Amino acid sequence: MGILLLGPIFIPLLAAAAGILLARNRTLQHGLGMAAGVLAWLCSLAVLANNLQGHILIYRLGGWSPPYGIVLVGDLLASVFAVMATTVVMMGILYVLGSKDKAVTYPAFMPLFLCMGASLTGALYTGDIFTLFVFIELMVVASVVLVAISDNRLGLEAAIKYLFISAMGTLFLLIGIASLYATFGTLNMADIGRLLASGERPLLAPVAAVLLMCAFLLKSAVFPFHFWQPDFHTTAPTPLGAMLSSVVVKVGIYGLIRMMTLMFTAEAPLIQDLLIVLGLLGIFFGSLGALRTYDAKRLLAYSTFGQIGFILVGIGWGTAAALTGALVYAVNHALIKAALLMTTGLVSSRTAAKTSRLADIGGAGKTLAFIGVLYFLGGLALSGVPPLNGFVSKVALLQGGIGAEGWLVLGLVVSAGIITLLYMTRTWQHIFQKAPEPELKLRPYGDSPLAPALLIGLCVLLGLFGAPLLDLAGQTVAQLADPQVYIRAVLGG
Repeated sequence: MGILLLGPIFIPLLAAAAGILLARNRTLQHGLGMAAGVLAWLCSLAVLANNLQGHILIYRLGGWSPPYGIVLVGDLLASVFAVMATTVVMMGILYVLGSKDKAVTYPAFMPLFLCMGASLTGALYTGDIFTLFVFIELMVVASVVLVAISDNRLGLEAAIKYLFISAMGTLFLLIGIASLYATFGTLNMADIGRLLASGERPLLAPVAAVLLMCAFLLKSAVFPFHFWQPDFHTTAPTPLGAMLSSVVVKVGIYGLIRMMTLMFTAEAPLIQDLLIVLGLLGIFFGSLGALRTYDAKRLLAYSTFGQIGFILVGIGWGTAAALTGALVYAVNHALIKAALLMTTGLVSSRTAAKTSRLADIGGAGKTLAFIGVLYFLGGLALSGVPPLNGFVSKVALLQGGIGAEGWLVLGLVVSAGIITLLYMTRTWQHIFQKAPEPELKLRPYGDSPLAPALLIGLCVLLGLFGAPLLDLAGQTVAQLADPQVYIRAVLGG
């Protein structure tokens, strides 16, 4: 069944190639993109279903056995993140179908969007660290072009800025990979984990750990590697912004977890202490930044700093319960943040200037009752109010903190959650409750609310029935606790 791993990667890539040939027929091109998104999602679900039956799926590209060839690995960690990613990508494509933005009409938009989705799942499934780098760079190139062609006039500036900053992360990642290859003569992550498990630490191994961690922190926009994110995420087209702030930043989180639980297990306690500090800084920097920003999309971009900080703190606590909470938080945050960004895009699409500046959209949602309900539910979910899925995330994370006995950090995390409720409530009142200004002109139509409505429905469903996700996260953590499970699955023996 390992061939299922090819679906979420190659189906979108093939659809992207076909989309280029169908550039003159936008309807057919977008329909093909939607079909590819659904098929990729179904394949990722099938991989997860096999994992739950006790199987780790392996696919050896070209028939080459690891560690000599490239291998795709579908264990529980990769599968959970892949299902999360393909769900948001599928909803992003659905939003594109109902979007009125000029950018989505360009022939290159859908192929690039599909390439982003394919590279995202490829980075999660690959068992080869250099192939991980290749998929990450494909994701960067596609996202930079999509932001550069956005309707926002500052999109090109943000894209160029991110391109240069991303080059720094690329440098960290490449030097780290080169250090590992020079030391061990292999790029297979399972083989590297096997060699590092001996306890020996050659000179370049600690250097590689530091460089890889810096690269993953930059990709996740973790403070102080965050400075590229607000402009890049704010100026992106709405469906792309929803992907960037919800699932693309999780690639770095995935890389950190994989690095700590498979390869650098001996260095994990030191890395965890650092992650707690960086997580707390990110929580308060992001929350206070969101409280003071001037743009509704930028507010959600700053909020991502804080939400990633919560996940890092959970990883940093290091206990099984805390890591379970971090995984649950990562999945639920992806759904919530994508829904909120899409809902903000719905309001922005109704304004004459298609703006999300708070000064320009005050009261714009006064007559948009359904969109207001979606935003309200999303804001409550992000703040951790029951019975929504954000509450399940917060409780799971707090249980991990209690088990780790990190009382001071736990108190700071709880207090920061109150700030989230404050800025989300204030923004909802400003957009949907305030009387609109006389000069505010609204279009009679806007983007379709179907995609954010489905995502909010998932948030409600996972809040009312959160036990399956908690159980799945618990099984994932149990599998990660023994790195030999992954190593034996890939290398045999």
